[in-house]
Amino acid sequence: MTHPNPKSCILAGREYSPAATTAENGGGKKKQKEKELDELKKEVAMDDHKLSLDELGRKYQVDLSKGLTNQRAQDILARDGPNALTPPPTTPEWVKFCRQLFGGFSILLWIGAILCFLAYGIQAAMEDEPSNDNLYLGVVLAAVVIVTGCFSYYQEAKSSKIMDSFKNMVPQQALVVREGEKMQINAEEVVVGDLVEVKGGDRVPADLRIISSHGCKVDNSSLTGESEPQTRSPEFTHENPLETRNICFFSTNCVEGTARGIVIATGDRTVMGRIATLASGLEVGRTPIAMEIEHFIQLITGVAVFLGVSFFVLSLILGYSWLEAVIFLIGIIVANVPEGLLATVTVCLTLTAKRMARKNCLVKNLEAVETLGSTSTICSDKTGTLTQNRMTVAHMWFDNQILLVMKGAPERILDRCSSILVQGKEVPLDKEMQDAFQNAYLELGGLGERVLGFCQLNLPSGKFPRGFKFDTDELNFPTEKLCFVGLMSMIDPPRAAVPDAVGKCRSAGIKVIMVTGDHPITAKAIAKGVGIISEGNETVEDIAARLNIPVSQVNPR
Repeated sequence: MTHPNPKSCILAGREYSPAATTAENGGGKKKQKEKELDELKKEVAMDDHKLSLDELGRKYQVDLSKGLTNQRAQDILARDGPNALTPPPTTPEWVKFCRQLFGGFSILLWIGAILCFLAYGIQAAMEDEPSNDNLYLGVVLAAVVIVTGCFSYYQEAKSSKIMDSFKNMVPQQALVVREGEKMQINAEEVVVGDLVEVKGGDRVPADLRIISSHGCKVDNSSLTGESEPQTRSPEFTHENPLETRNICFFSTNCVEGTARGIVIATGDRTVMGRIATLASGLEVGRTPIAMEIEHFIQLITGVAVFLGVSFFVLSLILGYSWLEAVIFLIGIIVANVPEGLLATVTVCLTLTAKRMARKNCLVKNLEAVETLGSTSTICSDKTGTLTQNRMTVAHMWFDNQILLVMKGAPERILDRCSSILVQGKEVPLDKEMQDAFQNAYLELGGLGERVLGFCQLNLPSGKFPRGFKFDTDELNFPTEKLCFVGLMSMIDPPRAAVPDAVGKCRSAGIKVIMVTGDHPITAKAIAKGVGIISEGNETVEDIAARLNIPVSQVNPR
């Protein structure tokens, strides 16, 4: 059957018509979704950070000083849609309600109620004054299912409303320049090509290519895990768009300074939008309690049917009529239905959810309460989760009263040095000094501190006069044969409540894993500090060192 007004579009390089592909929608949609997810998993394909400002303006047809015209902005908004992440698909309320009434264990009780009504009907047909026991039992079973179903639906609907209320808070605003005038608009109205201005305290409303900045730094910890604010400037500094300085990302925060940028992606097309799409594309598995209940239903049903059929056959052998035998059959099956189990499970889960709510933990799905209790492993990010996301200078290892001119990873800084400063004098960087550096580095790193190396070089004033402009892209100054000055270590202190939380997890049999990109020495020290690695336990590196073998030869388990 064809659609009266078929709409065709181009999909994957060929013409696509909904009417023509009805037969292959089942597998085609799934394959298309998998293909889209595979595309999202690839590296971010972007070249806007490599463009000059003139090329950027031509690409997005925007005046870099006056911004877009209002009409142009409206056209782009109509074309691309609002600057917002697409929420995951929601389940209609009536479907949720029906799941509570007819899902899982409820269906067994409904079958029991129907069989009770059937038995009462048979008795009413056979007897002048039938017993009302089956009628009452059927009503009770139906009432239990309806009451517990309504109660569960109400509990989950109440939690969902609380979550939805967060969305109705004051909408995020963005400062844009259109037709040369600054205006405050809802962030959802920001479009590709908009000239946006951000300042300290603002949330970046979209992916931006920076065109001017004044001391701008952004907090990228939610995207990359970097604990320190990252400088943002118009210069192209790295091939990878996630590493270059001239790109700001949607949902990160500007912590200081100001910057102007051109919007290069909005909504789901932003880097954060790609991540959100990947997360929402995951299939939700069944909870452990749902699987256990399904297994229990199968077991109870098998036992009840076996016993019911057995008594049905036995009744016929003993000379009962087939109607009386059917009554026996129904009675045995209903007797094996645990009528109070559904209400008991629902009440227990609800009470637990209320206890968690008093501790500021909102439960959207009652079954999630039991799932949380089934947790066996927790993988936690380190920066900002286990630690405070605040770097503090803890120790220094260098000669005082020295002007530091270069800093970086200690081993890389040392590779560029040919001398070291000792008591204010430069001495050759010999094996003894390198060993002293290595010992200090390992000691500071072993304390869970992030270590930076510092070096200096006296530049001749003739070649480098006052006001000389140093170019870090095309190096116009020496970077070898420097003088090593010393080490400075900083620590991102663990959160006060983390050791106790880790201890409670471990006492409950939950394995806690810390995920970090830090140096293994630093990571191990932090893990020991919060109790993830207990005293006396060995890491893979410890075992390799004890056995004097490479780490690759150690069985991680």
